[in-house]
This record gives sequence, C-alpha cells and structure tokens, in this order.
Amino acid sequence: MRALIVEDEILASEELNYLIQEHSQIEVVDRLEDGLDVLKFLQEQEVDVIFLDINIPSLDGMMLAHHIGKFATKPYIVFTTAYKEHAAEAFELEAFDYILKPYDEKRIAAMLHKLELVFKRDHAPVEQHVDDGLTPVSDRPPVQGELLRDTNSHTDRRINLLRNENIIVTDTADIYYAEAQEKVTKVYTKNGEFTMPVSITDFHTRLPQDTFFRCHRSYVVNLSQIREIVPWFNNTYLLRLRDLEAEVPVSRGKVKEFRQLMRI
Repeated sequence: MRALIVEDEILASEELNYLIQEHSQIEVVDRLEDGLDVLKFLQEQEVDVIFLDINIPSLDGMMLAHHIGKFATKPYIVFTTAYKEHAAEAFELEAFDYILKPYDEKRIAAMLHKLELVFKRDHAPVEQHVDDGLTPVSDRPPVQGELLRDTNSHTDRRINLLRNENIIVTDTADIYYAEAQEKVTKVYTKNGEFTMPVSITDFHTRLPQDTFFRCHRSYVVNLSQIREIVPWFNNTYLLRLRDLEAEVPVSRGKVKEFRQLMRI
C-alpha cells in the first residue's frame, strides 16, 4: 500500500510515520503540510490511503476530504486530529477511521492491521479466498438460511459505524437490525450497539438492499439474521433474531412484501 501523510506539525508527522513503519508494510511516499499541495500531488500520483490532519493550511482536512470523495478512484482516509467534534462529519465522508491525538500506539497498530486486511480483501481477485475474517459472503460456503448478496462494491461488504470519536469498519453481515430513535439511528451488531447521526432512511440506503429489509417505518432488519417469525396481531409478525432477545416488528403495510421475500 502507498500512503500520504498530511500533517503540518513536524513532530506529529514524524511520530505517525514511525508508527506506520513499525506496525505495517505500508509505504509512506510523501509527507505534506498544505491542503492545496495535497490536491496538486494527487493530480500526478495515486495513493491507497491518506492520513489526514484536519487543521492544516490553505484547505482544511474536511474540505480536502470532500474534494477527494469526488475522485473516480478514492483512497482510504484516516483522519488524525486533536478534535473530537468532527467525528460525525468524518462518518458522513465514509472515512476509514478517526484517530485522536496524542497518538496511542496500540490504537494505531490495530487500525493499521485492519486497514491492511481490508485493502487485501478489496483488491483480491474474485476467485481468491481471503481468510481474514472479513471475507465477503459470496466467497465462502453459504450458511443454511443465509441470503447471498452481490458484493461487487465495497459498500456492500463493509460499512462505517460511529462510536464516540471512533469509526468502526464493520462487515454488514454482522448487523442484526437498526431502529429509528428521533433524529438518530440505533444499530445493533455482533460487536455491540452504535448510535448513528443519520435517519433510518439514509442508513438503509447504505446497506445491501437484497439483504436488509425496511420491515417497519422505524426498523430495518437483516433477513439473514432472522431465526424465528412469530405471528402477531392484525396478521403481522414479530421477528426474533439470532443471539438477541429483542423482537423486531413487521408493520401491516410491509407484510405482503415480507411474505414474498421469505416465501411464506
């Protein structure tokens, strides 16, 4: 992997460069301090990941990330900053991670390991099996009752979830369901709960549409995680999911479509 460090503090830049060399096989091809210099650099060279400080001259990191998000080939972006308050915006920009200063070596090492695994998976030939715990559903033997989905795009295989100031890269297969709560969406996964600063409609659009079903105005469910369908009043259903005690309702307006999907 080729990386670019964007940081205007010399000591922070040197420390991050050292940690990348110490804990990964990633090659740092350059270190820049100015946002406009970064845009000029990216017009001539491609990198796989950018470690991006937010408070930099000429063009701040958030604005720079917006520009990079329009590229045909987008590098992963890892924000490195002293400011917690930009984490929600970083999530909206689909950043790979959000690292706070001062750097924690274990946190950096874990992020770099995950980054290399995801890069390896995303760039592996279709026929190649990547045994890294992040392998797409279509690349492993199907589990009984599991719905297969198209995994051609990166967003179908993984999604960024926000927990405090950290962005957690999550396999969508690990999501059980999502629930609308006022102006946010609660997401329930194998690795715990997440609160996302988006509507449930917006969150649903980021998920594989053939696996995740909007069963109720306030709920989206992973069909492959359903273990039991319980008849409820007015000819509706309650859904019981694997490993969870929660029950997810199917609204009356969604019953017909749900029956067709589940062939009942």
